[in-house]
Amino acid sequence: MSAGRAIPGLGKHLPYAERMETAPTPWRERVRYVIFEHDTPAAKAFDVVLLLVISFSVVLVMFESVEEYSERYETQLLVLEWIVTILFTIEYIARLVTVERPKRYARSFFGVVDLLAILPVYLSYFIPGAQTLLVIRSLRLLRVFRVFKMAHWLSEANYLIRAIRSSSRKIAVFLIVVVLLNVIVGSTMYLIEGPEHGFDSMFRGVYWSIVTMSTVGFGDIAPSTAPGQVLAAMLMIVGYSVIAVPTGIVSAEVATRSQRERSCKGCGSAVHSSTARFCDACGFSLG
Repeated sequence: MSAGRAIPGLGKHLPYAERMETAPTPWRERVRYVIFEHDTPAAKAFDVVLLLVISFSVVLVMFESVEEYSERYETQLLVLEWIVTILFTIEYIARLVTVERPKRYARSFFGVVDLLAILPVYLSYFIPGAQTLLVIRSLRLLRVFRVFKMAHWLSEANYLIRAIRSSSRKIAVFLIVVVLLNVIVGSTMYLIEGPEHGFDSMFRGVYWSIVTMSTVGFGDIAPSTAPGQVLAAMLMIVGYSVIAVPTGIVSAEVATRSQRERSCKGCGSAVHSSTARFCDACGFSLG
């Protein structure tokens, strides 16, 4: 085999930097790699600049909500908003043009978020106030997990989500009981206090019951009679105990799941059936 002859199929297995040296790469591939990948200096620089611009745009939207700044710097804020929007629009079009499957990207989570990050500005010409939805741009900061190699953190979030999902039935039953209790107590308070003390309907009584049980206590309505105050005191005590119930349910599920998903000492696998005594992958004892 001659030294100058290429080996078929070898190029696609080389790292990107080596492929760039061995063969010319189309501009679409170059742009796509900078936008979607994170292992070259250009790609990392693009990601960092993008995150900074996203953060700046979110702060900009927050400043626009302050009446003093929005009136004093209306023109400057508008110009900056359009500059950021045009940059995001160019970026979104570049992603659609360079990605291999544009429709799949457009329907993905980040594709939808990227579109929603620019759409409100254009809609504001037809729907006044639509630009306030630009706070959705903050969701674009989730890319920080991929940019700074923190994707393994997401596994911890998935672990918590699975625990909550497993205990969802228990939590649902608990919430149903809480709702029924609030309806009963709120209706009873309406009968005890009546409209003359602010409880002009059962809905107002249920509202008071929910606010009191959650220990928020806005103070906009309160019982004035002795029986009403006794019922309120009992409801407050119940509220303290109710707060701890969902936490206990999820904590118990997390503890159970951590024991069930313990890693195998033989192969390191953490995926086993709920009653497994031996590793499903290698047969090593889990005891």
